[in-house]
Amino acid sequence: MDDEIGSYEVFVATRAQALLRYGYVLTGNPHDAADLMQEALVRLRTSWHRVHNKREPEAFVRTTMARLHVSIWRRRRREKLVAATPEQAYVDNSGETVELRDAMWEALTALPRRQRAVVVLRYYECLTDEEIAGILNISRGTVRSQAARALEKLRFRFLETAELADADMKEGQLR
Repeated sequence: MDDEIGSYEVFVATRAQALLRYGYVLTGNPHDAADLMQEALVRLRTSWHRVHNKREPEAFVRTTMARLHVSIWRRRRREKLVAATPEQAYVDNSGETVELRDAMWEALTALPRRQRAVVVLRYYECLTDEEIAGILNISRGTVRSQAARALEKLRFRFLETAELADADMKEGQLR
């Protein structure tokens, strides 16, 4: 029993930050991400003996987080809009420009919950349509249509941003 508790604590200590980032990508809010992660880790603890034997505790937690996130928007059926971005942004060290990263976060948070969840699971988690459908408990066709709508909204948003940037640049050259 002590070994079981110790290995659970080691898992939480080593994977907590990655799971928190995953929660942030799903929710777009650091507080909701922390709540989501905490609830998933509580559920993992109660099932640790079963999950640990399968050697897939992180997959269990990520699936639980995605399902909890989906159940929230199923209950509410409404998007919670916020006026400002979170106080602490996720820091990406990949070398992308700050403007592009901020625009992407803003565009992702503007998507409805289901579309955001599909995009995160497909492109952040690299899951197939079948896996996403299983996690979100929706049909494969719904996954594909939600992904298509989300990508269309993201493309439109970035084209709009690029056109505004071009107009600002041209205006600056005229002065």
